[in-house]
Amino acid sequence: MESLKTLRATALLTGTVIGAGVLGIPFAIAKAGFLTGLLMIVLLGAAMLILNLFFGEIILRTSGSHQFSGYAERYLGKWGKYLASFALFFGIYGALIAYMVGEGEALSAIFGLKPIIFTLIFFVLVAAIVFKGLEAISKSEIYLLSIVLLLVAVISVITISSGKFDISNLTTFNIYHIFIPFGVILFAFRGFEAIPEMREYLQRDRKKLKKAIIIGSLIPLVVYIIFAFATLGITGANTTEIVTIGLGESLGEGMLILGSLFAIFAMLTSFLTLSLAMKEIYMFDYKLSPNKSWALTMFIPIIIILAGATDFIKVIGITGALSGGIEGIIIVLMHRKARKHGNRVPEFKLGKKTGIGLFLILLFILGIIYQILQMIK
Repeated sequence: MESLKTLRATALLTGTVIGAGVLGIPFAIAKAGFLTGLLMIVLLGAAMLILNLFFGEIILRTSGSHQFSGYAERYLGKWGKYLASFALFFGIYGALIAYMVGEGEALSAIFGLKPIIFTLIFFVLVAAIVFKGLEAISKSEIYLLSIVLLLVAVISVITISSGKFDISNLTTFNIYHIFIPFGVILFAFRGFEAIPEMREYLQRDRKKLKKAIIIGSLIPLVVYIIFAFATLGITGANTTEIVTIGLGESLGEGMLILGSLFAIFAMLTSFLTLSLAMKEIYMFDYKLSPNKSWALTMFIPIIIILAGATDFIKVIGITGALSGGIEGIIIVLMHRKARKHGNRVPEFKLGKKTGIGLFLILLFILGIIYQILQMIK
């Protein structure tokens, strides 16, 4: 039973991380060069693993139930809460919007109707699941994540074994393009919002939280590398913004359907956990009722979509760089404070890690500056 809980906790994190971002990674990497993008995937994957562990230790050093902005207020004060709230709200709502838009496009590719119709159908279904809460989501994550990983494996085998796979597409490198895929890749690795839920699910055995975080963070890193390798070997410089569309054009309708199914399940797993995290932010940190928290979580994204926010790549790129970068800096600062001012003994300790923390802050500052410069060009 306890091993099953650990598995579910791991699936919560991995399922949250692997979402719409994976569909944009090949396009972003193609613009930078495969080897350049691969370097950024490894760099940001390692950075997010460390940040997830930092946040896990922060949570274990703090009594009571909070979400990101609540921890920021406790350890950094009011300015920390306001900055964290901006980054977190911008990040989660940006992700929820991207997932709804992406689900509509993926379902439309299979069934042919307008994407907005499927976006609305998806909204109704997930709203009902989120209303039921953690137990319903944690049980579904294992099955949904299993489907996602299976589809990654099948797509990778098909593309690599096809006669159209060209290894020359995977040899490009330009260090000056290193920050081109920064926003999209960072978006694809965001998922720390699941960690408070992981702690909640492992209430009786919090020592296993570290293991669950490490495994849950490494699985997306491996999946992204394999997926980028397999897809770019086919599409190369002709990679489309949503990569499954380009794969369908190269390998036929069967691949289009298979790739769309992968997109559907990948985005569904992330949407469920992020929406639950948003609901609990309103409940725990802003003291709203469960019903009001649920309504604010579910209806704000769909209203923004209906108002015209439907550009998939722009949404995930801006969301990843700005919210992910700010959140990363805040977590590093919180970790340092929590080591001194936490009010309980954590089940695992990482030590000071001052040098690593400073490197991460510099990395995120550079990424944010690059994204801002791209926006104002």
